[in-house]
Amino acid sequence: MIELLMDQDPTPWFSAQTGNLLGGWGGGALGIICGTLGAACGALAPSGTGRNFLLGSMTVIASLGVCILIAGLSALSLGQPRAVWSPLILLGALPAILVSLGIPVIRRRYAEAEIRRIDAEALRRS
Repeated sequence: MIELLMDQDPTPWFSAQTGNLLGGWGGGALGIICGTLGAACGALAPSGTGRNFLLGSMTVIASLGVCILIAGLSALSLGQPRAVWSPLILLGALPAILVSLGIPVIRRRYAEAEIRRIDAEALRRS
């Protein structure tokens, strides 16, 4: 079945120029969003604020990355040209992997902030 799909000459989903624009603008936008989110995590996690927003945003970005990665792998398996599948795989794999690896780290930082808050509360009471 796979050989039959690979032997066909599929019509590209979009042109090489569109793929270049998607990779450039999409990668730039994704870098800005993830960088801003990372800076917000570094500033807010030690104080224990913004937990739901930051972890929710990271989960959404990782989930969207997985969906885009699936689209890129589908394009690759269907024999689309490199200009179609390459930006999709990169735009999907990078946030799916990197943001997913950051979620446990941020959760740990929030747990540490909660422990510090509980310790400070106990110190005030004594």
